[in-house]
Amino acid sequence: MPATETIHIPAREGRGARMRAGDRVRVIDPEGGQVADVFAFATDDPSEYHSAEHTRVYVNRLFPVVGEQFVTNRRRPILTLEADESPGVHDMLCAACDPTRYHGLGVEGWHASCQENLLGVMRELGVDHVEVPQPINLFMNIPIGADGELGWLPAPTRPGDSTTLRAELDCYLVVSACPQDLVQINAGVPGPIRLEIMRS
Repeated sequence: MPATETIHIPAREGRGARMRAGDRVRVIDPEGGQVADVFAFATDDPSEYHSAEHTRVYVNRLFPVVGEQFVTNRRRPILTLEADESPGVHDMLCAACDPTRYHGLGVEGWHASCQENLLGVMRELGVDHVEVPQPINLFMNIPIGADGELGWLPAPTRPGDSTTLRAELDCYLVVSACPQDLVQINAGVPGPIRLEIMRS
């Protein structure tokens, strides 16, 4: 029987793991209403990573549906969206929050960010320098208006909603419990995320 590893990600923080091809990860929103920024990098060469722009071309839509794959900047499948037990609202348009974003929103001093979470976790995994790619923003609700304007609405997830991703390449997987509290994507109150990794 495959082993399962549980990783708890406190609100505003990030965690990561090495995944082998065939491993699965269930990304769970324990309390509801929380965005999870997901990043994936090939372990043999972290300059290859999940690419939102390449994935949109690959699946011919803004975000894959169940059974479709996320591809890298070298157009190789790296993750498959295997199951979606959530309202199915996700984003692959918006960049990870970073210190400059918070400064522009009026924050003085330090504020946790998905960019810093990613870089810190990758250092812990032994990789000192990586590109900060467009994340897979699970549960993020960014409706597009008729005029092309982006909306910033609270994540519609309920407690326990989840998605399951399968690794197609050996990869580093990093997930950030997004700390954004100045726009409404987390309803102003960031919460935790839980990972359940099922080893093949």
